[in-house]
Amino acid sequence: MDTLPAIRARGIAKRFGDVVALDGVDLEVTQGQIHGLVGPNGAGKTTLLGLLLGLAVADSGRLEILGTPVGRALTAPDGVAGFVDGPGLYPSLTARQNLAALAALRGRDAQTAGIDEVLGQVGLTDLADDRARGFSLGMRQRLGLAAALLTRPRLLVLDEPSNGLDPAGKKHIHSVLTRLAAQGTAVVLSSHRMDDLESLCSEVTILATGRVVYSGSLSGLAAGNPELEYRVLTSDPATARRLAAGTAGMQIVDDAAPGPDSGALVVRTVVPALDDLVVQLVHAGVALRELAPVVSPLEAAFLSLTEQQEDVR
Repeated sequence: MDTLPAIRARGIAKRFGDVVALDGVDLEVTQGQIHGLVGPNGAGKTTLLGLLLGLAVADSGRLEILGTPVGRALTAPDGVAGFVDGPGLYPSLTARQNLAALAALRGRDAQTAGIDEVLGQVGLTDLADDRARGFSLGMRQRLGLAAALLTRPRLLVLDEPSNGLDPAGKKHIHSVLTRLAAQGTAVVLSSHRMDDLESLCSEVTILATGRVVYSGSLSGLAAGNPELEYRVLTSDPATARRLAAGTAGMQIVDDAAPGPDSGALVVRTVVPALDDLVVQLVHAGVALRELAPVVSPLEAAFLSLTEQQEDVR
């Protein structure tokens, strides 16, 4: 695998009139990595994705994609594919014809372009000869991904790729992206679905008002969050509550555990105190049946950013 980063951005800035879309953004994505972009609406995610796809150019800063500095031309760098604001399709053409038209635009013969292969990868083989105008949002997303895969990209850039997908479709697309990353393709995706990002991404970058407020691993994000709420389900709720009440740095949240499991306990705490509670439960002979954050570290960071923006307004 190539050791050069798929993306190396330093000090990227972009304005639209008086609006600052990106303000000194640094980003590095290695090959074979699935990297998530997170942030409230207006944070600069779509602008950054557009720069990576050659749909816009930065006002200042340095951007290298697949080892090549990006110039001032509005064109996708070699080896890059994807979509922003949904894939562009011809509604009167079938799925197969859409891909054949794309292949022709790039000087490739439809018979050798690998159209059937990519349709199979995204699960559209049975709909290959249906017109795109009848496709659901999820089907259009799949066809857009097939169009991107047609170029065999080394960097895949996707904006909300799970929009409109049912659980089976989402699982299928996740497997495609995971396989691509395992083969060395870098994937950058933006999504408001925190569960998608957490299941797919090895690293995330969080943007707020055009600036990077965090970039790194999900585990690092959890470590940097001072407190989270965790749901604890045990074989002995009374003992678990007593031990939690006596654990330093832990607060019991009585009103945060609705649902059928009346024995569930919700605590607000930091990771070291949570580890201490688990050790105490084991020593007391209490079985731990479930331990999970009520809100994930990624979602907690997103909500915090959103609340901060609302406070500023």
